[in-house]
This record gives sequence, C-alpha cells and structure tokens, in this order.
Amino acid sequence: MRTIMTVSRALLLIGGAFVVYSERRYLSKAITYCTGSSTIAGFILLGCSLTVFALALSSVLRPQLKFVWHCFIRPLRAGDQRTRLDNFYKGQADVYDATRSGLLRGRNTMLSLSASHLRTMRAKNPHQKLIWVDIGGGTGHNIELMNRHFPVSSFDAIYLIDLCEPLLQVARERFAKRGWTNITVLCQDATEFALPAWTRSDPKGSVSFVTLSYSLSMIPNFYALLDRIDYVLSPEHGLLSVVDFYTSGKQPSLHEKAIGGTSKECGWLSRWFWQIWFDFDHVSLSPHRRDYLEYKFGTVKTYNGRNRFVIPFIVRIPYYIWLGRSRSCDVSRFCHAFEVEGGNMIGNCSPASFTTIKDSEAIPPLEIGEPALKTHPSTADALITVTPPLSSFHYQLGKPWRLPYYEQVVHKEFRTFIYSFTWEDPEVDMKYLDLGPEDSILVITSAGDNALHYAIAAQPKRIHCVDMNPCQNHLLELKLAAVQTLEYEDFFAMFGDGHHPKFRALLDSKIAPLLSSIAYQFWHINDNSFFGAFYLNGYSGWALRLAKIIFSIAGVSKDVEALCNASSIAQQEQIWREKLKPVLLNPVVIAMLKSPIFCWNALGVPLNQRRMLLDEGTIYEFVRDTLDPLPSTYSFKGGAYFYPLALLGHYTPSSCPEYLTRSGFQALKANNGEATDAFRLHTDSIYNVLRGLTSWSLTRAVIMDHLDWFSPGSKDVDDEVDEFYRVLTPGGFVLWRSAARKPWYCEVFERKGFTVTALGVRKGAEVPLDRVNMYASFWRAVKTT
Repeated sequence: MRTIMTVSRALLLIGGAFVVYSERRYLSKAITYCTGSSTIAGFILLGCSLTVFALALSSVLRPQLKFVWHCFIRPLRAGDQRTRLDNFYKGQADVYDATRSGLLRGRNTMLSLSASHLRTMRAKNPHQKLIWVDIGGGTGHNIELMNRHFPVSSFDAIYLIDLCEPLLQVARERFAKRGWTNITVLCQDATEFALPAWTRSDPKGSVSFVTLSYSLSMIPNFYALLDRIDYVLSPEHGLLSVVDFYTSGKQPSLHEKAIGGTSKECGWLSRWFWQIWFDFDHVSLSPHRRDYLEYKFGTVKTYNGRNRFVIPFIVRIPYYIWLGRSRSCDVSRFCHAFEVEGGNMIGNCSPASFTTIKDSEAIPPLEIGEPALKTHPSTADALITVTPPLSSFHYQLGKPWRLPYYEQVVHKEFRTFIYSFTWEDPEVDMKYLDLGPEDSILVITSAGDNALHYAIAAQPKRIHCVDMNPCQNHLLELKLAAVQTLEYEDFFAMFGDGHHPKFRALLDSKIAPLLSSIAYQFWHINDNSFFGAFYLNGYSGWALRLAKIIFSIAGVSKDVEALCNASSIAQQEQIWREKLKPVLLNPVVIAMLKSPIFCWNALGVPLNQRRMLLDEGTIYEFVRDTLDPLPSTYSFKGGAYFYPLALLGHYTPSSCPEYLTRSGFQALKANNGEATDAFRLHTDSIYNVLRGLTSWSLTRAVIMDHLDWFSPGSKDVDDEVDEFYRVLTPGGFVLWRSAARKPWYCEVFERKGFTVTALGVRKGAEVPLDRVNMYASFWRAVKTT
C-alpha cells in the first residue's frame, strides 16, 4: 500500500510539472505582467518545473536513496551485534522490503519449495502440530509471502526471531494489519532463541519448520545456532529451509560435491571480491557456514544460483537455496532401496565408503620415537564414530526412484538429453516379453516412454532403468513425479502438447517434493523447456527443427498436417507417395543424412552403428526401407504416434504413448502410484549396474540398439554378456534391435550360452517390423544352459 501511495504521489507531481510545461505560454504572460520582465518569468517557470520534477523523482527514488546512504555511505558505529543492527537498520526499516526484492533473490522459491515439502510431510502425519520459527525474519516479509503458498492460518504457531528492534516494529504493524493472531514476535539473539512454551517442557524435537532467509550469513556464532536448531527440529517431521549468499571453492570429495549440487563452486575472483565486499557490512560469505549446514543436517534439496543484480552478466552474486532434515530421521527405507533393491552399486557411489585412497596417495606412518611420558592404557572401551551425512537420496520425501551417483567426467559430456522421446515400439516388445508381476526387468532409460508402458501393461516387480546420460534419467524422473502430483490435463500439456507456460510454478509447488535434488536442479535451470515446444529440445529436437525447415522450404507443411490427420490408410499412402516422399528422399536430404556429425548430433546414431548399416547397403536404401511401408500399414492418426510426433512436434490424444492416455495415466497414479514403485533409475553403464545385481535377479532385459555402439570384437561386449548370463534366471532373456540385419555380436551371445533367435528381419520396403521400422532386425537371446 505504501508503494502504491508513493507512486501515486509521484504521478501527481509529474502531472503538475506537465501542466506547468503545457500551459507555460499563459503562465509566462501572467508572471510577466506581474513582474514586468519576461526573463524573470522564464526563470520562475523553469524553477517551478524543475522543483516539481525533482520532488517527483525524489519521491520515487526515496527508498533507493535511503538504501544507498545507509548501506554504502553512512558509517557504522562500533558496538555489539545488536547495536550495529539497530544503527544499520533504524533509518531504513520503513523501506527495507521495497529495496531488497532485487538483491535478496530466491526467497519466494525457497518458500514455495518449503510449502510443497510441508504439504507432503503433513499428508503422512496430518495431526502433527505445525510450529514455524523464522530466524532473522526482520520485517515479517517472509511470513506474508509464505501466505501465498501455505496459509498462515494453517500453522499452530509462528515465531519471528530477530535481534533488530526497528525491523521487528515493522513486522508487528504488518501482522496487526493482516489480523494474524498466531504469530509471536520475539526480539532475541538467534543463538539463544527460546519459545515461551519451552518453559514448561523439553523443547527437543518440538519445532516443525525453521527458515533462515539471508540471516545465516549475518549471525556470528552460527555453529551454536545450527546446533540449537538441530536440537529443537523434529527428527521425522521437521524441515529446515535456507536461502542466502555464499562463496565456495572446489569440493574436497565427490560426496560433498554431490551434496552441494550443480555449479556450487565459485571462481577465485568471485570468492575474493564478494567475501571482502560483504564483510564491510559484517556479512560473512565464507564457506564455513554452508559447509557446517550441509554436515549437520541431511540435504533434501539444493540449488545454486547467481543473482544478476543491477548489471546482468557482470554483477553475479552467488546465492543458494537449501532444504534439509535432521540426520537422525529414519532412512532405513532408502538404505534398503539403495543397497538391496538397487543392487550393491559396484562402480557407483556407496554410503559405506565415501572416499577411496590410492596406494600412491597413502600417507606412510610417522615415527617419532618413544613417548617422553609413560601412559597406561585405559581398560575402558573407547569407540568414536564420526560419519558424514548420507546423500540427498536418503533424506528425500518421495519414492526411492533415482539412485544416487557421483558425477564423473563422462557425465559432463551430456549437457542435456539426447532423446526427448523413445524411438522403439513397446507394443511389439510386449508381444515377446511375456511380462508379469513377478518379473524383474532391466531397460535402457532413453526418454522413459517404454519403461512406463511396461509398468502400465504388466506392473512388474522391478524395473531397472539404466542410462549413462544423467539428463535422460532427469526426464524419466520428472515424468514419474508429475504423474503422482499433477492432474491429467497439466500432465498432457507438458508431455503431450509439449507446452506448459506455468511449468516453473508447478515444479516448485507440486512436483519438487518427489524429485531428487539433482533432478530438481536440472529442471530449475532448464525451466524454459516447456515454455515453447518441449520436443524441439535435446539433440533429437534438432532433427525435428530441421524437418520443419525442409517442409517449409518445399511448401509441404500443410501436407504434413494432412498426413497426420488422414482418415484412411489409402489417403495416408497417397499423401506420402505424391507429396512427402519426393521431399524426404531427395538427394540433398540424403547427403545430409550421410554426414556422421549430423547422424550423431541430430539423430543419436553413433559411428559404429552407422558403419553397420552401410556395410549392408546405402543410406538411401536404409531410409527408403524405413519409411516406405509405414503409411500403407499403420494409421498415424489412430495410434502410430512416432512419426506424427516427429512431423508435428507434439502428440495428440488419439495418437500418443500409453502413459499419455488418460487410462494409462490413471493406471500409474492408482493406489498412491503403486505401479511406479518398481522403478530404480541408475546413472551408470549397463555393465556396472549388472555387476551390482545379484545372480539370477533379472528375468528380462531390453537393451534397444545399445550393442550397436560397440566396435566389432570389443571385449566390453564379452564382459557385458557374461554379466547378463550371471544375473538372468534360467529361461530369462535379452531383447535388442539393430541397424544391421545380422549384427556381429549375436555370435557372442551364442558363445556365452544363450540361444539366439531373430524375431524379425527387415527385407526391403514391403513390410515394416513395427510402427517405427527404424531398425533392420529384432532379436532375442535366451539363457538356456
């Protein structure tokens, strides 16, 4: 309201200045008549106009001018912490909120995330008392902002703790104006804060929610503060949320790097500059505060951002958003999922050993001779166990879908997902899988479409989704979380239409509690993926973009839509033969498809696979045999959804994967998402995942065209097939597709004790293998000996 009045006053003054200027001729004559001098009249008019304009400008800039004066010019008097705070904020308390919106970024996101996580925790224990302590809350802005995401009236009690009386007076006025009676404002030292109820009972575990919004960096004795919060925070139902400035160097271990999140490290110049700059105002940006926070509590979510304050791309202040829980909460469910259901994770991170020391790095024993003082050994047993916090996987609120991993060099090669959709036909898979509720299956994640299809159709006991590209698992994880938290209309808008303008709001307020920390970071950073056309993102999106350009140049864009909406197979075939086939099979397009760079970056076809198909024919023959039989066999409008997506850039309700149909969506959502409990997402190689699984623990495996990526005779294929033989039960089998009619590695399976059968081999351009028909053959290898 104060801001509106200030702007209104400024507008009135500017309007007055405009009236003076527009009527200057008549005013000039009147003043000249009174003064007898036109020169004096001109100076009077100019002075009046400038005065009115200056008053208007000062009215608008008054908060900013007070902010600059008190923060950068006015010297701070020496004294204790409380005196310094009172001196610093006394003259600017009334404009504090108006001047911090641009500087203190991330507060709204932190509160929105906190609200969604609180709702998830409350759903599990709705009768638990909800007590919120906002430490360093100052003017009460955070509590008022939180009311947008989680009603203030829903809290049994809220306590605002701050040491600065001028800011607290603003808070009292704010709460009185809103009529909130469940809020208590306390002027206390944060390291010794005490709630009135604690005089009657032990406060241990009595607080449900604690927030530190740009206050942790201002509290000198932060160790005592965090220890106190750890004591009073409820172990099972408590949430601690922090947003603040920070600096950080290189992380000493992969485990700490995984907890700290993406882009935590700051450059040396940024660390040096911001630590010195903020130190003038007694704000500490040293890494110790955040390091102790992440050690003392279990991380649930983290996000590292850069505040492009005042001058974008130049002034970039590091800030972070962090949500955590007590480390004493029950993590047995996630430990079981990690160590038993997901395998022993050989080759991946393990909570039992966080660091590996090479022999060359081992420190030799230090010999310093006999001790000067003789001591007698104690007869009492002494056992000291100091364990670091587990990964954010163990403290999350959702389901144990995404198994934790340490970021390796190979993961950094993937900036985003390659495939935004899965390019294999799951209906044909299901004909041969004979999948049931007692089966355990391993699949390559890709975009997750086929894994979701298997879950809907058969609800197997376990679905191990494996992909070296973390972003592919980020995508499947988003789909799993969105199924559980969104309504069908929002879900289809995201993954059917490929467009949802409110994706970021949905991410923070609904989806985030069921996402892993690393997946949340990815989608927060890439929140614009759904603002335009989702399926034009990723490497595969480049192929779709290029196709649109080619159709536009050739003038067949309307024919593409007609093909996808054709009411009969005959109409489809006619449009393809007369309009689109001459465009897609012309020499220019074929020449482009011959490029190995284009094949990899746009189509995801590696060099070895490209060589396999060229050994059996030409690019032209392969594309012709792929596309020619499809329009005369399958209805694009009635369910053959692969090519309509590639041609239009989105799905339709009548032609989409099973998980996007209303019935498929409801099947995944039913019984609190029981069908999705089977998923375990591994960010690793197939070989490493297989090594971590116990013998005879799998009954099925679908590895798509994975083995086409290896060079002929590769020992890695031998090793992988050996592991498949070990983990598959007798009678279990592997399905795969290949760009070659007879892939070289069939012999490897036979040599290792499998019976190999061709389920389909493409013979020319007459009959397609399935609704995609992109591969030349389809195979099964059964463990028989």
